[in-house]
Amino acid sequence: MSTQQQAPKPSLTGVRIKARKGAVKAQAKHEPSVFRDQLYKYLETVNPGDFEGYANKLIAAGSQLETLKYSDALFEILLAGGLLQPGGTYLDDNAPQSPFTIVDAPEPVDITEMKKYAEVFNKLLRRYKYLQKPLEEQSLPTLLQYAHRWPQAQREKFAVLLGLLLVQGLASASCLQILTKDHLVKDYLSVSLITLIFRAYLADQAIDHLSATLKKGGIKEMLDFFPPNKRNPTELDEWFKKEGLPEVSEWYRKKRLARIREGLIGGLKDLVDKQEATDSLISFIKDSQSESPIPEVDLVGYIWAALMSTIDWGTRPDQVDTLALKEVGKFAVVLEPFCNGPKTEIALINAVQLYCYEESKVMKAFPQMLKACSTLSSDCLH
Repeated sequence: MSTQQQAPKPSLTGVRIKARKGAVKAQAKHEPSVFRDQLYKYLETVNPGDFEGYANKLIAAGSQLETLKYSDALFEILLAGGLLQPGGTYLDDNAPQSPFTIVDAPEPVDITEMKKYAEVFNKLLRRYKYLQKPLEEQSLPTLLQYAHRWPQAQREKFAVLLGLLLVQGLASASCLQILTKDHLVKDYLSVSLITLIFRAYLADQAIDHLSATLKKGGIKEMLDFFPPNKRNPTELDEWFKKEGLPEVSEWYRKKRLARIREGLIGGLKDLVDKQEATDSLISFIKDSQSESPIPEVDLVGYIWAALMSTIDWGTRPDQVDTLALKEVGKFAVVLEPFCNGPKTEIALINAVQLYCYEESKVMKAFPQMLKACSTLSSDCLH
């Protein structure tokens, strides 16, 4: 028999054994609660109401805990008071509410008080800028879609804080797009939240600043936040005036008119360039007015601007008067069905006057243009 000893089996020194997927998932499921417990230890040492202390502790925790990995858990704790399960209900593990959360803000909700909470977020996000993206892209939209499950006071606190985050540039308005979902727009829930957000925003900035923020966030149509059967300009106008935000009503009115003006002018110009019949131009205007009605005094000015944009005034100065009489006279029949009284006719005179003032080549042709419009048969144009 051979006395040679059996060679030892090779070992995989330094190689990490891959754990079973089930074991990994089971461990990951409980990791957010471990993170929560660790975060609580930082916050529990702060005296209630010491916002500076909370900010310092959160910044300290950010240097020790994996806040980016557990950003969802972090913002659930700060904004909702604890960890949430899928569907928006609180995780049922008998954990206490977070020592620091906007849920503890005084009631009734006050913007001045909420600014103290917003300042804590400001300091945290300025220190750890990488947390801003998961906040605005994941946490805020997720929490907003659960808003219908919260008590009224909690919704109000969250909405006001969100308005303050937006005005400070700590979040993008893109998160508001989630509020157009069907289960949120019914019963005026979405527009109620939008109202609170806007009110908090406008406490610090003007409506033009808010408009730019909404545009940057891809918010294109305010009516989408209303219930489907209430999506009309009149409803929006009455809602925001009733809520004490008439500047929002006026902003939307101007924005809507500008959009209609752009569509009307572009459509008319295309029809004129294609040399479509006058009846086609009139039908297009009537269809546009039926789909998106606007005051007739505004409509007349838009029609005038559209028709004038098709005229080439690059002619000899001594021929401008003749050209003005010819071209404007040709378009008078298009304007006639929409000049139904003194107000619209005065609006047309103002539009002609303004056009002649801005288009220096035809400034002297103003009398001829009014003469060409005289077929509209009204004392206003004579």
